[in-house]
Amino acid sequence: MDASAREDELVIPLVGKIDSGNAAEAEAFVTSSMEGSTAETLVFDAAQLDYISSAGLRVLLRAMKTHPGHTEIRNVSSDVYEILEMTGFTEFTTVRKSMREVSVEGCEVIGRGFYGTVYRIDPDTIVKVYSSPDSIPLIEHERAMARLAFVKGIPTAISYDIVKVGDSYGSVFELLRAKTMNDLLVEHPEQAEEVIDKYVELMHVVHDTELELGELPSARTAWMGYLDVIRGAGLLPEEMLGRLQALIEAVPEMGNIVHGDFHMKNVMVADGEPMLIDMDTLTQGSPIFDLQGVFVTYQAYAEDDPNNTMEFLGIDNDMATLVWRRTLERYFDTDDPETLSRLSDKIRLLAYVRFLQLNAIDPSEDELDKLRARHAREHVEELLGRVDSLELV
Repeated sequence: MDASAREDELVIPLVGKIDSGNAAEAEAFVTSSMEGSTAETLVFDAAQLDYISSAGLRVLLRAMKTHPGHTEIRNVSSDVYEILEMTGFTEFTTVRKSMREVSVEGCEVIGRGFYGTVYRIDPDTIVKVYSSPDSIPLIEHERAMARLAFVKGIPTAISYDIVKVGDSYGSVFELLRAKTMNDLLVEHPEQAEEVIDKYVELMHVVHDTELELGELPSARTAWMGYLDVIRGAGLLPEEMLGRLQALIEAVPEMGNIVHGDFHMKNVMVADGEPMLIDMDTLTQGSPIFDLQGVFVTYQAYAEDDPNNTMEFLGIDNDMATLVWRRTLERYFDTDDPETLSRLSDKIRLLAYVRFLQLNAIDPSEDELDKLRARHAREHVEELLGRVDSLELV
């Protein structure tokens, strides 16, 4: 087999056994393959490597030392991985195990999100298939975020495997016949109040979990970036953008965990216990940066498309409104209309800013999208007349 270059990678295959008997031959092949290459990443493809001895490892080590950029060893079998781990290779270079292939043809779709689609591949197992074919770093980031949250006491599912799904990649989770909280709402609408109670309880668990500043990205900084996107798309006048920027800048940096997409489809329930999934959007900051997403999901999308709630969530608009109102009341533990109205205005302002940002990153000539953008601008202008702080007091 020959080495191959694609994009910014030089891929060198490793085949059979590499030991003291053929290490010199293997080194000659590696050296000749690297001659003249300007690739940023040197990849050793171990898909057909059965065994490698210390002599073979020294061949790889010398090649890695002469390569100025990033190095990886991919498609490593379990046996070879053990050798690389035992000798310390996994400590100084990226080593990726070979991936099993999974088909999702005919599987139940239990959720769709910005980054991909979640399928149930058997009663106990789900796989989140990412839209981008270059999603490995995203998957590894999400696994790291889930581990961090789990260690801090947040109930979540941690992926135990990365698999190939056609030309894409997926994360596999064992969820023991779990259903989403949204499924429970659809199947048992008479239990809506109880489901919402559990939903809000989990929100408090997440939002009451504090990290040291800097352990996660800043939610406030992310939102300043959203304003830049809106500015670049020309969706709001500079005067309004300046006022929004001042409001967001005034939100204090906080260590509290923010999920980023906290709707009921991202809460799995197994044996009555909720588990938060889709951890790739974790940040830290004020809970308002999560609560705005609840309004977007259960209210904003249906404003100009009444069918959206049923199509996305499988519930009618009355149920969606109940979720939003009860969530607000129970989260803040009040039914005082004046207090709820004041807090709702602050959350809605950010929600419509987010709506505009999503429109800006995925612009469309669709009439519905144009209508949504226009109404979002009108809501932002109206709410800026009443909101002078985004603090949840």
